[in-house]
Amino acid sequence: MPASSLDMGPGGSDRSGSAAAVAGELVACGSLEMGAEAPEDARRIAELLPAGTPVYVNHLPRHELPHTLAALVALREAGLEPVPHIAARRVVSRAQLSAFLDQAVRVAGVAKALLIAGDVKTPLGPYTDGAALIRDGVLADSGLQQVGLPGYPEGHPQISTALLNAALEEKLALLEAQRLAGYLVTQFSFAPHRIVEYCADLLRRAPAVPVYVGLAGPTTPRRLLKFAQRCGVSASLRALQAEGMRAVRLFTQVDPGAQLTAIARHARSGSASNVVGVHLYSFGGVAATAAWMNAQITGARR
Repeated sequence: MPASSLDMGPGGSDRSGSAAAVAGELVACGSLEMGAEAPEDARRIAELLPAGTPVYVNHLPRHELPHTLAALVALREAGLEPVPHIAARRVVSRAQLSAFLDQAVRVAGVAKALLIAGDVKTPLGPYTDGAALIRDGVLADSGLQQVGLPGYPEGHPQISTALLNAALEEKLALLEAQRLAGYLVTQFSFAPHRIVEYCADLLRRAPAVPVYVGLAGPTTPRRLLKFAQRCGVSASLRALQAEGMRAVRLFTQVDPGAQLTAIARHARSGSASNVVGVHLYSFGGVAATAAWMNAQITGARR
């Protein structure tokens, strides 16, 4: 697993300078996501971001895994790193998954994937959750090197924190046994303190696991709130309602800069030293998200 480029010194001290510089590095070492239905977006992203930037391709309910291959290939051809989402409960069969991974590795040069459970009540195939899919061995057999796992700074609307922690521990142990490197990509949150607390707790429990902090990319307030409710992060919105107009301003904040700055300060101080990058959720606005990332990277290097 690549190390952080933030150059943390002893005790988590930051040798790289200001929080703004750290924020720029978190973005430069970060990633974003795009939809499988628009492979042509790959070239637009490549014009704005460093070569090799990881770009995650969604595995949505309306798409089967093979439908994401065109986008993965387009990303590789554009000089970016393609990373497929794999929703365990939406995988139809082991044969389908094995065939997809074989093509993804051979044709698109895929080296890592983000494994999520999937949001269907009844599994479409043999996998009830991410642990079951890892346990099957199909990921290790495919030639993948790294597997991303989801993290939930605000918890999960249907799963207790204790069960989430136990499930993560199991999945990390399964990956290690199969010589696959594990890392985390967190759900986005509107409360930086929740993210920092989550990362600090993870640092105590699994200090070797790198974390990419999810941020909501630039979008409209209405679209942002829609995805917040859908993704189960509305807890931080409700918790901040008591803050009156300050909360209202946060609800309508469409630029993730304040969130990034807060995370960078904690990474710089060492209280979130396992954070190696950020992951931008684009909500369908991948070009705008890539442009925002470009501005953060170039601004920090001036």
